[in-house]
Amino acid sequence: MVGTVLEDRYELKELVGKGGMSSVFRARDRILGREVAIKVLHEQYATDSEYVERFRREARAVAKLAHSNVAVVIDRGEDEGRPYIVFEYVEGGNLKRLIEREAPLPVERVIELGIEIARGLEHAHRSSIVHRDVKPQNVLLDRTGQAKLIDFGIARSSAEVRPGLTLTGTVLGSSDYIAPEQAQGRSVEERTDVYSLAIVLYEMLTGELPFTGENFVAVAMRHINETPPSIIERRPDVPPRLAGLMQRSLAKDPERRPTMSEVVQELERCLHELPAEVDTLSNVAAVRFRPPGVLSGWQLRAILAGLLIVVAVGVYLVAFRSGGSEPVVASKPVHLRATTAYDPDGTNGEHNAQAPFATDDNASTAWQTESYRDAPSLGKPGVGLVLDAGRPVTLHRITVVTSTPGFVAQIQAGAAPNSFPDIVSATKTTAARTVFDVTGGPHQYYLLWIMRLGPGFDNARIVQVGAS
Repeated sequence: MVGTVLEDRYELKELVGKGGMSSVFRARDRILGREVAIKVLHEQYATDSEYVERFRREARAVAKLAHSNVAVVIDRGEDEGRPYIVFEYVEGGNLKRLIEREAPLPVERVIELGIEIARGLEHAHRSSIVHRDVKPQNVLLDRTGQAKLIDFGIARSSAEVRPGLTLTGTVLGSSDYIAPEQAQGRSVEERTDVYSLAIVLYEMLTGELPFTGENFVAVAMRHINETPPSIIERRPDVPPRLAGLMQRSLAKDPERRPTMSEVVQELERCLHELPAEVDTLSNVAAVRFRPPGVLSGWQLRAILAGLLIVVAVGVYLVAFRSGGSEPVVASKPVHLRATTAYDPDGTNGEHNAQAPFATDDNASTAWQTESYRDAPSLGKPGVGLVLDAGRPVTLHRITVVTSTPGFVAQIQAGAAPNSFPDIVSATKTTAARTVFDVTGGPHQYYLLWIMRLGPGFDNARIVQVGAS
């Protein structure tokens, strides 16, 4: 179908994905002049009322959702009797390709992706929609690495009768990630997605699936009857809190699993509890401290060697300077202090008194902007959070943790707390935790400049900001 123009508007440019029910194309919207993704039902199913209704149900389901971690539905229609759905085009691969290429992934990256996927599913559940086919192939990663859920083709409203079978008795879902109740054809609910997400986390952490088999039935029966292998045994550096969450999420009985909202909260706690990294000066290794008893011998040796190098070089720098014998004092560590909000329009402020919460090292407090009825637009160029380094410094990274991901922001800098002439980072669409690479300097004052709110949110909430 490449080259076909649907309804004189959408020109299909490239086949980017194909499933049993439909194909996905990169396409050009001739009217708006932009790239989109178009999902087209296979021709052999265009006259099958059950498949057509399932396809239409997907469009209706996703059209209800507006969230930064769900691919947005733009349009739907039919061309010569073949239904199609138009989505935003996400330029990047899917999570399965990342796993195949790089797994096992770093624990921190797994938690970050887990939060994003869980947030998208949490939003769907709040709209009474159960995905029922959560798997890495249905998670796209955009240029910034942000996760976006796709393929709600077998989604159901939780208000409907929720059978696990179609009218013809076929089990819906992918066997590698299928929940026990789904494999048995029993009713599904929000916690069915929780089980599947836990399998995805397991695969990201280990590069393997907990259950494999020769065919769909063999794998499904293992999900029904067998206890998943211990994640700690497969990946000893996984924090106990994360391991416990996964164990609860993989319970055979759905009632014993957490809700998706509880999964989001627990993953956020896991992320906040990850200790800082210690790098050797030669950048040979970067070793994260772990709880006692889970470090291997080579990790302990690497940490000890790194600390010895840091101490030795530090003593040398304090005692000598290149070309002479005068003492040199190493630079002080940088701690940004959020002092106030910044609104160039000079209106009623942006909860200025809450600003210090963004740098108080307390994950239970936060600074947030005012709420905007016309979100995600702010109705003005932007608003910001002023960060004081205490002295002119040259920063390399500013890390922002938020509970309202999806807002668009950049870092600006200047010599005064009310003037920020220098743009010192790229503009990014934020995830739950976003690192801005900072250039230029030195500067004393930095500004987290928010230009657009995240889809589904009427404000931006900053839990913590740090610098290095």
